[in-house]
Amino acid sequence: MSNKSFHDPAILAEGDAWRSRDLSVLWHPCTQMREHPDTLPLLTISHGDGAWLVGHDGRRTLDAVSSWWTNIHGHAEPRIAEAIARQARRLEHVILAGATHEGAVELAERLLAIAPRQPGREPLAKVFYADNGSAGVEVALKMAFHWYRNRGDEPRRTKFVALTNGYHGETIGALSVGDIPLYRRIYAPLLMEAMFAPSPDAWNARPGQSDEACAEEAADALARLLDEHPGEVCALILEPRLQCAGGMRMHHPVYLKRARELCDVHGVFLIADEIATGFGRTGTMFAFEQAGVMPDLMCVSKGLTGGFLPLAAVLATQSIYDGFLDDSRERAFLHSHSYTGNPLACAAALASLDIFESDDVIARNRATAAKLAEAAAPLAALPHVAEVRQAGMVVAFELARDGDRTTPFAPSERIGLHAYRTALDHGVLLRPLGDTLYWMPPYCIDDAQIGLLASATEAAIVGATGKAFATDLRG
Repeated sequence: MSNKSFHDPAILAEGDAWRSRDLSVLWHPCTQMREHPDTLPLLTISHGDGAWLVGHDGRRTLDAVSSWWTNIHGHAEPRIAEAIARQARRLEHVILAGATHEGAVELAERLLAIAPRQPGREPLAKVFYADNGSAGVEVALKMAFHWYRNRGDEPRRTKFVALTNGYHGETIGALSVGDIPLYRRIYAPLLMEAMFAPSPDAWNARPGQSDEACAEEAADALARLLDEHPGEVCALILEPRLQCAGGMRMHHPVYLKRARELCDVHGVFLIADEIATGFGRTGTMFAFEQAGVMPDLMCVSKGLTGGFLPLAAVLATQSIYDGFLDDSRERAFLHSHSYTGNPLACAAALASLDIFESDDVIARNRATAAKLAEAAAPLAALPHVAEVRQAGMVVAFELARDGDRTTPFAPSERIGLHAYRTALDHGVLLRPLGDTLYWMPPYCIDDAQIGLLASATEAAIVGATGKAFATDLRG
């Protein structure tokens, strides 16, 4: 479609019609709906094409956030689409309680084959399917608690430890082990009580302290917390290498190694939330691989199906599975979802794993990550950029007044909102986390698109901070 379509009254009217219909019936996620339609522009998307989202007016917008970190291979990826179509002609769904199907079995086999391993440690051996990331976290939390309840000799192991600034989803259990005040504050009376250990994120490092030393210091604090609660903790849950919703904060892999050692000493299960970090996002298939250790339970979702259909999986060790085998149904794990192991979603996930193999995605990602780093480097010199950090296919830009991390912008200045709108004007969809802008694009992003991403981000930073500066002058 030519650029003149952007001004074609009929095409513009179609977009406006969809916005009107949307706002009359839809309640959008993670949105203050009063901000629509004026403060936040509502994109009306006709279709996707690789790294692009294409609007009803023909505008192509670069999806720099992989549609909430899910779409790893690109929109409308034909190999995944065809796999879903083939499966739909055979079997769309079947109850997974008392029945099975090829896709669920094959996907479980392949996930276990690529899961993180650790010499001398029993591997992850069983897969439990759920519908989405939050549901997967619920499954893992319940498994950890229920395993100890089944054993019967440690009734005090009812507590969970999580990390400050962490995020694990929006359901009640997942929200209970999250530490983002914006999401959990209002629901605090409903939440179970968790304990929070200091985040190992390198952003917290003191001047002159290395990323590794910062992570070691946080691990020491975790050790003290576990020492103070002997026999009370059933599991530690964490996001390996990257706290995504917490502002794309990154930590050294040594923390994962120390956490594994501490969990072993204290008899605590280690739950890896690889929902956003898994499937090549941080440079390896799973982030835990970078520490040379493995968890007892691992939650995956988002990129699992290449962004096509909702599906989650919880990988568990044989020992955890065996802890539920008994003549009593009460000792069984009776958690369920109607669409557990959906054949269409399994077909999409299998096709996505095929792409990882045929396209050597991990190696390609490393080359692309180097190009992202090169494109991001000049932005570090902008006056209000306090830090540029990267973990594989994730790059984050922390904004602060005059680039000084000790003087953040005031929430009322809405830096992220201004950056979001400016980036859209330049053809890029960014979705800032507070005053943190980030790139988390589909893996198919090419050199020209990386150039657009960099130029639009620069414009967004300059435009947003310029508005803040103008506000200061008016003040």
